[in-house]
Formats: sequence, C-alpha cells, structure tokens
Amino acid sequence: KYTVQPTGFWARVNNIFAIDPKRSTGIPLNNQFRNPAPGGNDPALYDDPVTVPAGDLAENPYWKRDMRRSYPKLSVVQQPDVVALLTVGSAAAPREDVLQIGDAGNKQLVALKEEGKQGLSAYFAKDESAFKNVLGQDGMPPLPASQLPQGKRYEMLKEQTYGGAYVQPISTDVHHNADCAESYPCRTFG
Repeated sequence: KYTVQPTGFWARVNNIFAIDPKRSTGIPLNNQFRNPAPGGNDPALYDDPVTVPAGDLAENPYWKRDMRRSYPKLSVVQQPDVVALLTVGSAAAPREDVLQIGDAGNKQLVALKEEGKQGLSAYFAKDESAFKNVLGQDGMPPLPASQLPQGKRYEMLKEQTYGGAYVQPISTDVHHNADCAESYPCRTFG
C-alpha cells in the first residue's frame, strides 16, 4: 500500500470499528512521494523549467490558449465580395476568360470593388446570366455541405450500441416494444 496504515493498538481498533479495514487512509507515505523532501533543495540552485514558446508569456497570451472560449468565428460575405466572386471567380476556381494578368488585372479588381459597391441588384441588371455559373447543371443552387450525397455518414459500431437498426414502435404490444428496445440506436459508454 502507498498510504500510512495504523499500527499497534490503533490497528486493532481500526479493524473492529472500520466499515472496511482494508480501505486506504488517504494519507500518502511521505518517503514514497516526497523525494527530495520539501525544503531539501537549495533555492539558489533552482532553475525554473522553461519551455519555449509556451513559457513565453509575452507572445503567448491567455486568450490564445483558452480552448474553452475558442468559439467559431463568424464569416461575413458582403455584396461587393459576391459581385467580385461572380465576375472573376475565387482563388480556388478562377475564371481565366475574364480575369486579366498583371497590372491590368489589378486595375480590373479595383474597378470590380467600385462596381460591387452598387450592390447585387445593379450587377444582375447589367448581366442577367451571371448567376448561371454558380447554379448546377439542373439549374438548382448548390446544396449545403451537410446534404451532399458524397458526404461521410456517421455509423456507430455494433458493440457500442444497444442493437441493430432502429425500428419505431408502432403497436402497443408489450413484446413488440421490447423487441424495439433491443434495437435502440443510443450509444453505450460501458
């Protein structure tokens, strides 16, 4: 055992009155866990362990390390940004037929910012077929990422669940509902 145990007369008293005499007292053996003993080292010889960059508080403020409050940041796209994306595309999928190269391209982006300040309605009034590049082949807007058919579906392991596929109990029959309880999709943590 790693804890101090009563000895002599008090050991007998402990064996008689304790609910569980073999239970630990909770008092650690000092020679086991306190080596060197507190105050045993010369304070002048002690060096703080330094881990860089984590120990550098000047470049590592608490708000950057606080994972409990690292909320998702909002992403805002305004109308001038949408006009620019519809006109020249994005960095991932640029439209080479529209975007010019070099200084002419920089001037084109400045002109796009000015044009985008007028808003989407003015852009669609000028170019009615602009949104067709964004729509799919069937003319529908793109699906959200959670509804894409090629997305990975989460499936629980059979040994972590209460059974197979979940069947909604329809009848009031007790035996039928007991069968459905065997196939409940809740995860177990046992």
